[in-house]
Amino acid sequence: MNKTGKQNNTREEENFLVSLGKDLLSVAAVLIVFMVLSKLIFGLWTPMVAVESGSMEPHMQVGDIVFIKSIDRVDLITNEEGKKSNYMTFGDYGNVILYKPYGQDTITPIIHRAMYRVEAGEPMWENGPAAPYSGYITKGDNPVTNSHYDQEGQISYYVPVKDEWIIGVAKYRVPYLGHIRLLFS
Repeated sequence: MNKTGKQNNTREEENFLVSLGKDLLSVAAVLIVFMVLSKLIFGLWTPMVAVESGSMEPHMQVGDIVFIKSIDRVDLITNEEGKKSNYMTFGDYGNVILYKPYGQDTITPIIHRAMYRVEAGEPMWENGPAAPYSGYITKGDNPVTNSHYDQEGQISYYVPVKDEWIIGVAKYRVPYLGHIRLLFS
């Protein structure tokens, strides 16, 4: 191989690395812009969650992406309040919330409807146990898999959802896009 051939190969390698570097910087810039806009609009750095179970069917399906707005930026309206004011989201009264079960960051957050709020000492449901503290009683929309409140079952057994456990309120849904995210979990 002659000297000109080596120089051309070197230039091609340099051009490839420069091009790759520009592409990586472009992707990083787009991600940074997306995260900043997400924080400004939704109040969260990562405002999207993929629906992992059928507990919210028929209003949210497995594989949907749901955009969440920070709880600091919304007034939470329960199912009970929504019935009185005719406020509906995702096919039923009141807001759907994303919350950390038992306040733990290591457990996958739950996306269910806030049914009503109870105060400490009040029964959590008719003839139910007294609430150990104030918080929300929650339930999935699926009538087959979620016939009881979360607090009656394993999700948040006998404990209302505390205000500080709530990450945000569901605002928008994009069907199917979450399947990509679910492939990696």
